[in-house]
Amino acid sequence: MTPSSVRIGLVYPELLGTYGDRGNAVTLAERLRRRGTSAEIIDVDAASAIPDSLDLYLLGGGEDDSQVAAAAGLRASAAAIHRARDRGAVILAVCAGFQLVGHRYEAGDREAMDGLGLVDATTVAGADRLIGEIVLEPDASLGLPLLSGFENHGGRTTLGDDVRPLGAVVVGGGNGDGVDGVVGKRLVGTYLHGPVLPRNPALADLLLSWVVGELGPIDDSLPDALRHERLDAALRRGARRWFQERKLARG
Repeated sequence: MTPSSVRIGLVYPELLGTYGDRGNAVTLAERLRRRGTSAEIIDVDAASAIPDSLDLYLLGGGEDDSQVAAAAGLRASAAAIHRARDRGAVILAVCAGFQLVGHRYEAGDREAMDGLGLVDATTVAGADRLIGEIVLEPDASLGLPLLSGFENHGGRTTLGDDVRPLGAVVVGGGNGDGVDGVVGKRLVGTYLHGPVLPRNPALADLLLSWVVGELGPIDDSLPDALRHERLDAALRRGARRWFQERKLARG
């Protein structure tokens, strides 16, 4: 690794990698490579302390038991994560990872676990799971197009009054209150799987720009084709569901 390499940390992939979230790390590294910047993907396994020397920290999704184990490890390395963030590191937290960067998560059996407290958010288990394609209208300040993903979670996340969501839900469930995710200082949390970054290259580039600065253009014809196909499918399904619910409401 050269001194100019970007260090992409995949945190606890054996616990927080249920939904192909390694694809987020691969996407970030490849988009840097195509622009002439070297990158290294560093697996931080659950038996290791999380270093404070990484440039990006990726936390993915996992089942309840894995999330409990991951929460314990994250709390043990909390000081290192906070030092990294103070130094300018970027964090992407998806699904279980998103829940764990908040203050607290309360599972369905009412067992509660403390998170890292990086953002003002709390999560409780809902009565049912939110499963299916999801589309977001991102917060206008981010300058992003519509985002698409796939959600599969039971959590309902409440953000603090001074915290911004990643975006408003157009199709799907998200946090459970009309928005999805969270945006903090060099931090994005979301329920979008897919994985989220191959499906949304503009979001990948936003995260990278927080690390390396302005990025030049690259050929995105293939990821754009995937993005449009997934958006079209989700929006059609969302319109169909809206029409069916409208008919039921009218009797």
